[in-house]
Amino acid sequence: AEVSCTFATDFEPSLYTVKAVLILDNDGNRLLSKYYDTELYPSIKEQKNFEKSVFNKSHKADNEIAFLEGLTIVYKSSVDLFFYVVGSAQENELMLMMVLNCLFDTLSQILRKNVEKRYLLDNLDGVYLVVDEIIDGGIILESDPQQVIQKVNYRTVSEPAYGFVLFDYITGNTEGQGDKSQNV
Repeated sequence: AEVSCTFATDFEPSLYTVKAVLILDNDGNRLLSKYYDTELYPSIKEQKNFEKSVFNKSHKADNEIAFLEGLTIVYKSSVDLFFYVVGSAQENELMLMMVLNCLFDTLSQILRKNVEKRYLLDNLDGVYLVVDEIIDGGIILESDPQQVIQKVNYRTVSEPAYGFVLFDYITGNTEGQGDKSQNV
């Protein structure tokens, strides 16, 4: 008898580890969401319904991992924020947790340990930069918070098109701004 292994393709390793990254407030409202798998929840309505489900399942739980709608979700909360990294059902939880910890630790350092809604919203452009340095199109690029901070600081200095000096302000770095009275 011939045996076919059609299920093998479901378990093949892939670079596309992350399906989505979410940051919700303590009411389950979206502050940041990036979906890397466009087929997962194609409409905003579907995404928001999924986010509500994730929040309802996790906001009172003490766990760090949830399984919902065929997805593996790792999460962490801080003051009035919930951070989520979503992967497929077969995804390695440790890989997802590594991304979550990198995101949280990087933001914690950049926001000077004030990882709460008010500070996050005040620095949302920088938060998006951090997420983009860690994950690109669902592929994990970086898992070391120090490397992410270094790259984000470099990007904010080298790409003035972003139009903010967010990290210089947060870190108190006034280098490069100079004393204008000396130029007169």
